[in-house]
Amino acid sequence: MTSEEKHKQEVADAREYFKGITDTVCGVVEAKEHPTWWLIALAAAISVLGLLVISLYMLFTQGVGIWGNNNGEAWAWPIVNFVFWVGIGHAGTLISAVLFLMRQKWRTSINRAAEAMTIFAVMCAGLFPVIHTGRPWLAYWLMPIPGDMGLWPQFRSPLAWDVFAVSTYATVSILFWYMGLVPDFATLRDRTKSKVKHTIYGMLSLGWRGSARAWHRYERAYLIMAALATPLVFSVHSIVSFDFAVGQLPGWHTTIFPPYFVAGAVFSGFAMVLTLMIPARKLFKMEHIITDLHVENMTKVILATGSMVGFAYAIEFFIAWYSGNAYEGFTFKNRAFGPFAWAYWTMIFCNVVVPQFFWFKKVRTNVFIIFGLCLLVNVGMWFERFVIIVTSLSRTFMPGSWHYYSPTLFDATTFLGSFGLFFTLFLLFLRFMPMIAMFEVKGASHHAHAGVKHH
Repeated sequence: MTSEEKHKQEVADAREYFKGITDTVCGVVEAKEHPTWWLIALAAAISVLGLLVISLYMLFTQGVGIWGNNNGEAWAWPIVNFVFWVGIGHAGTLISAVLFLMRQKWRTSINRAAEAMTIFAVMCAGLFPVIHTGRPWLAYWLMPIPGDMGLWPQFRSPLAWDVFAVSTYATVSILFWYMGLVPDFATLRDRTKSKVKHTIYGMLSLGWRGSARAWHRYERAYLIMAALATPLVFSVHSIVSFDFAVGQLPGWHTTIFPPYFVAGAVFSGFAMVLTLMIPARKLFKMEHIITDLHVENMTKVILATGSMVGFAYAIEFFIAWYSGNAYEGFTFKNRAFGPFAWAYWTMIFCNVVVPQFFWFKKVRTNVFIIFGLCLLVNVGMWFERFVIIVTSLSRTFMPGSWHYYSPTLFDATTFLGSFGLFFTLFLLFLRFMPMIAMFEVKGASHHAHAGVKHH
């Protein structure tokens, strides 16, 4: 085969590959009939979402007394759930921004879904502080508006910093996600034959025509957005950790919380990405786009961050002993051997033992095992937040205030309902928006350079 023939063959193969990517991703959005499994999953998610609606109705009419919160554990499940969902939302921005700056091409097949997961998780997270205040209709008081209602916000409080951090994180994540969708919306616009869809996609694509100048400016803007978003990956959960670290309670007042919380957030975020994408790639027949390599790389990240989390657990115990502080020492002994020991050892098993299975190649390449292990990681990370909050609040400096915290039915239904909200939004995203960044997958493939050397 001559050089010219090789060049033509490479170009033909590249065109076929690019067409296959476009047809696969757009085919999900353009399909006229909904998949049966998707309808069943959506019905189940909406049913669980109904639990949230009922729980919020009871909360608004009866007050926070329907929860198990009391004078000792004033935070309890609402803040446990808040920190859990903020952690779940960490993987999207890390995959999109940090891995983009590090030029990790394997991120291209998963970043779109991870970004969507981030936005939906932050929405679930933002729900809990609002309803936890007891007067959600006054939620705008949380915004740092000096002088409003004759009240000045306490800017030295990490609770005020949370408003800045989470709202900024949500805004940047939405912009980053939408920015990546623009070229793909243009592809859908050019493929559709429906005038209504053409108009909608035309508005969403902002007049994108794919010129060289547009691509140049787009890539420059995307790089700037990635650089702006990267500090948020580390700052948001660090600030959430300050809610605890600046307190005086034993088990909270420690400087290890910011890096420990960030590692835990990335850990739980990647576990949730795999929990969502392993079934999605199978059901939508996208194994050739979200390959075993992508899955294996994510398990390696989980192994690394899980090891960091396990190391942080050990350091906490060491510092409690080394400090000689009787209250710190008691708190950590109480966590491991007290009334909530069952929660502590569940956390240790799920977050320290389970990730170690990813040292083995056979485990990292078996999607069924990976899916099960990632579910356990998600469970363990919720229990981590539960252990940190409840064990310190239930046994403080005064034994007379000690109390065994017991959640109520409405604690459970509110938490389960937040999963209904999350999965409802994510299923709608999978069906009506391109779940894969088509242009990024094409640009990262070797086909993007087809025939270049011959020129």
